Parts: sequence; structure tokens; C-alpha cells
Amino acid sequence: MKKKINLFLSSILALTLIGCSNRGKYKAGTYEGVGKGRNGEIKVSVTVSKDKIESVKITDQKETESIAKPALEQIPKAIEKANKANVDTVSGATMTSKGIMDAVNDALKKAGAMDHGEKAEHKNVPVTYTEGTYTGQGNGYNGSIRLKVTFAKDGIKEIQYSDNKETAHIGKPAFDYLVKEAKEANGAGVDVVSGATFTSIGFKNALVDAAKQAKASDLEGFKKNKVVHKAGQKIEETYDVVIVGAGGAGMASAVQSAQEGNSVAVVEENAEIGGNTVASGGQFQSVQKYLVWDPAKPNATSGTYKGKTYKKVKQAAGNITILKTILNWNEKEFDGNHFKDRNFVAGDIHELSKAGVHKEYLGTLKALKKEIKAYIDWAQPKLNAGTAETELPLFSTVNLHIFQTYYGGLRQNAKKTEWIYGNYELVAQFVNGGQELKGWLESQGAMFDNATQPTIVGALWNRENDFLGSDLNKDGIPDPDGANKKGKSVWNTYFVPTKNTLLNTVANHDKNKILLRTKATELMVENGRVTGVKAQKYDGTEVILHAKKGVVLTTGGYAANIKRVKETNTYWKDGALTDSTKTTNRSSLVGSGLDMAQKVGAQLTGMGYTQLMPISWVDNGNLAFGGGNYTIYVNPKTGKRFVNETGERDVLSLGEFDHGIRFEGSNGTIIEIANNNHHIPGPYPYGTPKDDDLTLWNRDVKNRQYTRTVDQLGDLFKQLGLQTNAEEVKKTIIEYDKALMTGQEKNLNPTKTGWTHLIGKAEKDAKGKFKPETYTLDGVKLKIRLLAPSTHHTMGGLVVDAKRHVLDKDGKAIKGLYAAGEVTGGIHGGNRLGGNAIVEIFVSGRSAAKAIVEDNK
Repeated sequence: MKKKINLFLSSILALTLIGCSNRGKYKAGTYEGVGKGRNGEIKVSVTVSKDKIESVKITDQKETESIAKPALEQIPKAIEKANKANVDTVSGATMTSKGIMDAVNDALKKAGAMDHGEKAEHKNVPVTYTEGTYTGQGNGYNGSIRLKVTFAKDGIKEIQYSDNKETAHIGKPAFDYLVKEAKEANGAGVDVVSGATFTSIGFKNALVDAAKQAKASDLEGFKKNKVVHKAGQKIEETYDVVIVGAGGAGMASAVQSAQEGNSVAVVEENAEIGGNTVASGGQFQSVQKYLVWDPAKPNATSGTYKGKTYKKVKQAAGNITILKTILNWNEKEFDGNHFKDRNFVAGDIHELSKAGVHKEYLGTLKALKKEIKAYIDWAQPKLNAGTAETELPLFSTVNLHIFQTYYGGLRQNAKKTEWIYGNYELVAQFVNGGQELKGWLESQGAMFDNATQPTIVGALWNRENDFLGSDLNKDGIPDPDGANKKGKSVWNTYFVPTKNTLLNTVANHDKNKILLRTKATELMVENGRVTGVKAQKYDGTEVILHAKKGVVLTTGGYAANIKRVKETNTYWKDGALTDSTKTTNRSSLVGSGLDMAQKVGAQLTGMGYTQLMPISWVDNGNLAFGGGNYTIYVNPKTGKRFVNETGERDVLSLGEFDHGIRFEGSNGTIIEIANNNHHIPGPYPYGTPKDDDLTLWNRDVKNRQYTRTVDQLGDLFKQLGLQTNAEEVKKTIIEYDKALMTGQEKNLNPTKTGWTHLIGKAEKDAKGKFKPETYTLDGVKLKIRLLAPSTHHTMGGLVVDAKRHVLDKDGKAIKGLYAAGEVTGGIHGGNRLGGNAIVEIFVSGRSAAKAIVEDNK
């Protein structure tokens, strides 16, 4: 009996060994697999023979190219070489690497693999150095990153990073995380901090540079050494409202929800709150009635706000021409066939006005015409008497804002097969809501320049509210933000986590929570209602947040996802957008919120229209800030102007593609020229200046900006490798200035509207008119900037109603799900006016919060 038992056990063992010998074998063929990357699904096609992985091809992915490219290229090759799915991750692209491996594992399961590889455990290697302090250098987002790294014999002792120009609250917060992990890992293989990609990569490269100088014993090992994060205990909590995204829309929604008495949890992927809002100029469009012409007091030269008197803002030259065009706008229903036998040219409102108006905007147009007529009736006699237009008070109304948002976004796709324009109800909501926005922000500590209504690029009118910062101690002076003593910071205005500010309402209460470095991955649905959010912290910790009353998506757009922009594009002509097209956006803006919402049935709209920012730096795509009212844009090939610089952003970008050159890898590069004495509006473009160092505006920055006289342009163009004829540029400037001085701007080709400054200089008479005989360009310092279009704002997004309910394909509200800000579509049509985003995100965020209260009564 004992022998029989042993024989039986031997047979079992033999069969087991045979089975083990067949493990990892496949049924030959090609199989599809899906894994989860950083920005969404990664799909692969895997071809196997009986015993071998023959090839791995990535068929679809939404990863951020600047981060993921090494992993997308290296991981498939590594899998083929190792003949197993799990290999070492690529430093800096861990989530992408794991997503590819998971997708291959999924394919191998379908191929019949009993064992699809064993997870390779990362092991750091010991590295020694020549002791001392070394300065390493890498390229960050705003320029060079310099690290002073002190090495002990067998580790990193200290990393100093104060000498850098990275953006406050975007790049700078990443340093603390990177330093901590680099010291712990004794290496530069640390993961990229979400939302600060360029800073993270620049930091890592600077660290490697320092280690090389210190004669690291294993430099390759140093590059890979990293902290292996271990997931903590699952977090599961319940709140009234859960908000995904802590940018302007998210924080407005969070604050309003808290003010309504609801408990709030905010999930934010990045290391600090602020989202894309802190990368913006921060100005928002909304007319301040005390600063503009008042029909009840037509001759008033001043107005009152909060008990203080301010001078009326003056009209920009050429604006009355626009008002007269609107006054004659065809009131018949819009007929696109008007352009059947003529080209539609974006920005040509003279021709557009003949095609009519969409019926939902007719009431606004009629009311606006009455307002304009009253102003013209009052202004025309003064103009006839010789008063300069620029001496008249600015005409500006809510109806004008609504109507300009309409026609500024009324666009035709590239194939001329469809028209798109903004949903009237949503446009009217944010424009009207903007009237109380400044007061709401001020009540929580924000400060604005109450004496001005400036303009920015693509805004169409002087209607911006210029932020100054926050005043927490109530001394009437903006509080400092870092090294900026004047406190002029979007962060300081909207997000300071201190008493009496927006964030205080949420952050300083025990019942509320903001989860940073936590990425939402899925919306939870029960009985057809969205009931919460699943998320994951940067270390892999699972997070489940239940929402008793509602979930608000405020994840922003997808302008940083160039692949998605190109795939969905129907507006920009072939070849305009390329893989090297840059973005003004943070790297986390890839469309993850759209993907989550689509999985629960949400409908999308307007996805073919992405706004490009025409004034972006050619080297990194960052927003250069400014406006077209004081400058000219010059064709580098001809030296001539090619566009009305105060036009819409898409009009400027279209012109740049047609008249610009390829420079530093950027399509559509043009030359911007302005009088250097005119301060460019917006935050400092090279990082926050120390001690208010305004010389930053006057220094040369390679391939970005230069200060020269007109006689020095030839040498500059030669230095830059441009073929631009300096004499032709000089001729263009003089012709332009003379037309403006003599009121002949309409005769310029192209014409100019809404201008405020000459390029040269001249005196004015008592009525505000220029004296052409005093004009000179000699010795005038010019600001010359190299600019090109980069992706800025995505018009497309989730379909919502005025209460910010997310709608499904049948137009029905998805219960429990709301959305605000750039993640939504249908508002700006095919093009957004400059300054409309900030007002819209705050108004829509607050609207969603109020709707949740109403829906849960």
C-alpha cells in the first residue's frame, strides 16, 4: 500500500512538474491588452509564438509626451528582450511604465499564459562620491535650474535650490518633494511631481550634473535610484460634496459649498492648489459701471465705488467704428449661406454682421443697439468738434460683453461644413454673474485696481479687472507672495490659505478636506446616480470619497494633451498643429475629467476647437502676456504687419501660421514690436522678481525678448538668423504710427482698432490729438519679442445646463454629477475672449454649488 501511495504521489508530482514546465507558454497569435496609465487607458497589441513574446506595439494612449515618451519607446523593447511583461520602470514615467506592463499582462492572459511574469522589484544601488559641494544645472520651465548639492562619502547631505526662476505655486512646490526623495533614495530616479513636469525633469538633470562632478561611483545607478512608495491604508470618507480639481472653478465651488453649509472634500492631482488658474494672467472680464459712460449722467467724468471717486476710463481709438458696425448689424436670423460665395474670415465683423444673428441673441442685440445709439448721439457732436475719441469716456455694457462673446466665438470649421457659437443661457449666466464677482472676491481679501479697465490679448474691449493681490491685514496694501513685495500674484489673490480668503472657508474647518497629490480615477454610480469618487494618492494609497449630495468635476481642459488636440481638431488647417506644438498649460491638463464622465454616459460638445495663445514664448510655449492695443505683429519674411493686433486670439494665431516662420521648433513665429516704455500687463514672465526688480523687463532673454533702437534692428535680426529686412520694418512702424496720429487707421492694411499707444513718440494737443510734426522714432527703445501660437484653452467639453448638471446623450441630467470651468463645453463657441475664462470658472463653480443646495432641498 505504501508503494502505491508513493507511486501515486510521484505521478502527481510528475504531472505538476509537467504543468510547471508549460507555464508562461502561449497560444501563438496577436492579442490586444489594456492597462491604466497616468492619463487614461493604454492599449497594446502583443504578438506571441509558443514560447516567446515576439513584439509589443502601443496602439493607443493619452500620456503626456514630455513625460511619457521614454517609457513609450523603451518599455516595449525591454519586454521583448526580457521575454516577460514586468521589467524595470523608466525613471520619471513610472505610471506610464506600469500601465504598459499591465496592458501586456492583459494581452498575455488572453494568449493563455498561466503566469504572465513576476513583478521586478526595484533595488537601489550604493553610490559613493568625492565629498564636497557642487553646483549642478538643468533646464526648467522658466530657464536654468541650479542646485547646490553637498555630497557625503556615501550619500546626499544637502540640496539647496533657492537660485531658480520656476513659477511660484506651480514649479516651486515640487522642490520640497524632490529634495526629500532624492536624499532618501541617494539618487535622481525620483518620480515627476504632477503638474510640475518641466521643473521635475530640470531638477533631476541638475542633480545628475552635480553627481557627475562629484565623480559618482555608479552614475547610471544614481540616475535610477528612487524611493519605492508603498500604499498606505485605504482612505474611505463621506462628505456632502466632493469636488475633483482645485483650480479656480473647483475652489469657487468648494468655497460656495462651504458657505452654503455643506461639508466638502477637494481632490487635487498636483502638489498645490490653483490648477491652471495660477498659470494665467488672472484678469477677468466684467464691466465696472462706475468707470464707464453713464447714460443717466452722460457728461460725468468720474464715478463712485465703495465711497471712493474714480475718473472714468477713456475710450480706445477705433472702438467707435466697432460700435457703429454693431449698430448696423442685420437683425434677420443668421444665414450661413451668406458665405456660400465668399470666404468667412474670422474677425471680419463687418462682413459677419451682414449674415444676421442667431435668434436667441436677437433680444440682446436690440437692447445693445439702443445703448450704442444713445452713446453715439452724445459722442458724435464732440467728435465733430475735434475732440479725440480717446478723450471720451469708455462705452461698455453687459449687453456688449454678451454680444462680443457671441460673435467672438461664432466660427466655421476648416472644411466649411458647420458653424459653432456659444450657448446663450450659459454666456448670459457668466457675464451677468461677473457683475457681483469682484465684490465676492473682495469680501474674502482679494484686491483689485479699482481705477482701471485694461484689456489683454484677444479680449476685444477694455473690460478687464486687474488683480493686485490679497490684503489680509487690512492695511490697504497687497500682501507679499514670496519675493514679490507688491503681492501681485494670482495665487495671492485667489488662493492664499489664511484667514478671510477663498481657501479659508474650506481649509480651516475640520469637516472639510483638500487632498493634494491625489488623482481621481473613477466616478462611483449607484442606481443611476453618481455617489462619489475613487482616487489614488501618489504613493498608491486607495481613496474612496462618498458624496451625499453631489460630485462636481472641475478638472479643466486638455490643452496639454497635444495628441488629443490633434486627433479632435476640426478648426486649424492641416500642418498647423504638430507633435512639437507647445502649450501654456500645466502638464496635468490632459482631459481626465472628460474620460471619467464619459464612462458614466456624459455627452461632449465642441471638441474640434482648441484655442491657441498667439503670444507664447517660442522656446517653451509659456504665456508671454500682453495685449495688441500698444504693439504691432510683424511678418519675419516681409517686415510688414499682417493682422489687426487687437483681434481675437484665433484670428491672431491664424495670421501667425500664414505669415510666420518656424523658429526654435515653433510654427508661426512672428516678431512683436512695442515701445519699451509701455509696461506689458500680466505677471512677470521669468519668475517672481526679487526686490521688485523691473530690470527683468529691460534685459535681453535669448530667443525671447530684446530691447533695441530701430537702427539696431538689422544687427539683431542677423544675430537671430532671421532674413528680416530692418529698413522695411522701420518703414512699417512709421507708416503705422502716422496713420494712427492722423486718424487714418482704417486705411492701414490691415486696419487697426482699439489701439492705445504709438510705437514711436509724439506730443498731443489740448484736445488729446497727436501733433504729427513732433513725431520721432530716433533713439526710441523698442521691445522686440519672438512669439508663436501654443495650445491654451479647449472649447470642447461636457454638455451642461445652466445649473451645471452634466447631461447625457439624450440631454438628460446625470443625477448627482455637476461640472464647472474648462471641463465643460458649449460656452465660448469656437474661440474664447481673453479674460472670459476667469470670470466663467468662478461663476460656474459657484453656480454648481448653489444648484446642489437647490437639488437637495
